This record gives sequence, structure tokens and C-alpha cells, in this order.
Amino acid sequence: MALPKLVRDIMTSNITTIEQDAKLLDAVLMLRSSGFRHLPVVHDGKLVGLLSDRDVQRAAPSMFGEVTPEEYNRIFETTPVSRVMIKEPQTATPDMPISEAVGIMHQNKYGALPVVDSGGKLAGILTTTDLLGLLNRVLSS
Repeated sequence: MALPKLVRDIMTSNITTIEQDAKLLDAVLMLRSSGFRHLPVVHDGKLVGLLSDRDVQRAAPSMFGEVTPEEYNRIFETTPVSRVMIKEPQTATPDMPISEAVGIMHQNKYGALPVVDSGGKLAGILTTTDLLGLLNRVLSS
């Protein structure tokens, strides 16, 4: 059995995205319902950012602060995703060797790497879960 060598061979291509002008509440609901930890942020079909569940946690007011439930909800209902997302995230290409993408993720401690084609269009996302799936295949061979 030949092992995959390129990002395109193991990336998740059926991805959920969110628009940059969406509200943080929309992102939280998408993250919870999908079970994903990362949402690529797009504008006119092009990748403009990446939002992780950790970014959302950092944006949330502390539960130990003196924020009322109404104020807490208002923050999520009015804050645009573009204010919290990682702008211009590092990316991979579908034809990038998996080893190179792993190096980028490991060196920078990324949990995901958006994958864009030569035209800048989002083609998928490479996540630690995708890499663990590959590792499982390797170890099971």
C-alpha cells in the first residue's frame, strides 16, 4: 500500500466556512454543531482568516468578571468574526508534501492549516486529526 505524500491526499476537503462579517455567536454555533475546532473565514470565496475555538475562548469575557448575562450575550451577538480571527493565516497548497505541512504545523504549534489553490481559493483544511488518521494507517500497516 502506497502512503499518501501530498496534502491533497489527506486534507479535509468538505469544509465548513464562515463569512468575515458573521457574528461570533454564529461561529460558536457552527463550531458546536459541526464538532470542528477551526473555521476558515472567507470573503467572496477567498480565505481571509482562520477562527479557532481558542480564539473564541480568548474573546469571551471572563465568567469571574462582573459581566451580566445580557452583556455576555451582547458581546457574542455583536462582535464580528473578523475582529477575533487570525488574519492572513499561514496556508498549505494541495500539492505541498505532507512532511512540509507537518513541519509548519509543528514549528508553529498550529492545530490546522488552511489549504488554498494557486488562485487563492480555499481547497480544504489540514488538521491534526487528518495527520493522526495518517499516522494510524502507517502504524497499522
